[in-house]
Amino acid sequence: MATLSRWCRWKSATFMATLATALTLVTGVSVALAAGATGATGGTQASAATRASAAKVATELATTTSGTSSGIAPAMSCAGLTSLDLAAAVPGVPFEISSATELAAGSNTLGNWAACDVKGVIAPQIHFEMKLPETGWQADYLQVGCGGLCGNVNVSNAPASAGCVPLTSGAFAVAAGDEGHYQGGGLFSTDPTLRADFGYKSDHQLARAAKAVIERYYGQAADHAYFDGCSQGGHQALTEAQRYPTDFDGIIAGAPANNFTALNTFSHAWTAQSVYLGGGPATITNADLANLHAAVLKGCGAPADGIVADPLSCTWDPVTIRCAAGQPSTSSDYCLTADQVTTLRRIYAGPTDENGKLLYPGYQLRGSELNWAGIITPATATGASGDIGFVRETLRYQIFDSPQPTLTYKDVKFTAAYYKKVMAPNEGMYDATDPDLKAFKAAGGKLILWHGLGDQHIPAVGTMAYYKAVEKVMGGGAATESFARLFLLPGVAHCGGGQGPDTFDALTAMTDWVTKGEAPSSLTTRSVDSGGNTTATRPVYPFPYVAENTTDGPADDAGSYTPVRSTAEANLTLNRLGSFRSGYETVGNWAHGKWVVSKGKA
Repeated sequence: MATLSRWCRWKSATFMATLATALTLVTGVSVALAAGATGATGGTQASAATRASAAKVATELATTTSGTSSGIAPAMSCAGLTSLDLAAAVPGVPFEISSATELAAGSNTLGNWAACDVKGVIAPQIHFEMKLPETGWQADYLQVGCGGLCGNVNVSNAPASAGCVPLTSGAFAVAAGDEGHYQGGGLFSTDPTLRADFGYKSDHQLARAAKAVIERYYGQAADHAYFDGCSQGGHQALTEAQRYPTDFDGIIAGAPANNFTALNTFSHAWTAQSVYLGGGPATITNADLANLHAAVLKGCGAPADGIVADPLSCTWDPVTIRCAAGQPSTSSDYCLTADQVTTLRRIYAGPTDENGKLLYPGYQLRGSELNWAGIITPATATGASGDIGFVRETLRYQIFDSPQPTLTYKDVKFTAAYYKKVMAPNEGMYDATDPDLKAFKAAGGKLILWHGLGDQHIPAVGTMAYYKAVEKVMGGGAATESFARLFLLPGVAHCGGGQGPDTFDALTAMTDWVTKGEAPSSLTTRSVDSGGNTTATRPVYPFPYVAENTTDGPADDAGSYTPVRSTAEANLTLNRLGSFRSGYETVGNWAHGKWVVSKGKA
């Protein structure tokens, strides 16, 4: 790995301090060391024999600098963290540590390194957990996101960091939170404080609290801070880049649910109403997906590996396999009813209002069909899809001033008036769609966006559209690529899975970008079997380039591919009712006993 040498090398200050300690043990003299010079603080020069012994120790220490165990040692005991009074440690972020216990290396799900496992609470009820390496820490901090509506703490959820040696060897202190509530539904949003914590505030507060804990535990601050999250974690990531541009040096945002309000209202309700036409039985079920997918691959001219590399360029129309009058649909001669054609056309088109304008900046891409099972399509015609549940939580608890417990996906109206009713009071608190990242760039921040093109939850088109909006605000493609890049993974489902290679390490690429200025020209993705063996590799290139097999080499070998500019991606435009813009953000605070919402970034 190109960056391994950086991580396996002690930082100079740490090495010199450790060497000084060793020399003190050997010589009995307190020794001050600086790069290139040594001297005894007591004013007495060590003898030749003493210097020889010290040199031997120094040599032995130097030989360990290539091992992963070298690093910055804690400045206090793990258990001692619970005795610290941290209520006023960070202005405006009252928090406390509830427990701090030693975690054996063999029990650490992040890697084979012993840790101080810290749990705590940020007022009023943001629960968090941290894993602080006992050895090997390289003065770096990683915060990870959650999924769905969150409501749990998963400090091991680093979706774009597979195989990152620094992470598995203990170079990072790692933290995660639950975004201020401890159940996965939307009920928490009936409280305005918890709504704000979920919408934009909790990750900023966690970053500040975690950095304070790190500084106390190690006796020094972290040099660099990174964020890795997918889905809601991607939303968290972009919220940080937009609202709190100095919290993190490098941010990895996967499949971001950043257009949260429209996604959970209009996008999911649209696919649900499309599958259950007129509120009746499902027109498409899981049993249809294999045959449907095969027809799409044929219609899109997909190669033998069955992956549509540039699905935005495919315009296959379901009507081409509509059943003739009296024709039955069979597995060997699959065809669609008129209602099924309507369903599929709607899904591929996305939610639109009465004037044909998109109410969410995205739609399902052709080639994603196998990933729809259980989310867009149910197991049986009378069963429920996942989309129904997503819409229910948002409608009942998240977008209106009071709970609406009887509302369902059937109640969503696809009109300009209903769009305004839903978006106006909510996007400012929930969404992370501001394309103006000038402050983040000015702070030296780097952003890696990634999205699976076969995503069944959050259409990848929305992330493409957001990135193009960023390009427009930031002064074009070259200016944007200097600090932010988007990578699209063919065939990959929501945050992983699907038909394409879905395992990759963006964290190493990010640390190289932040610390060395080496922007990633590609990421190598892998397919991994149940035994952990790599079965296929494929490169992904920065938007709007796609990987094409121009060498006639093996489809499962990354070396067979070269970057080709996608005209469809480069020319993407959406006839949309909403827009990506600045100034929509709101903040909420209690003032004189009242919850006050005001405009502006926090």
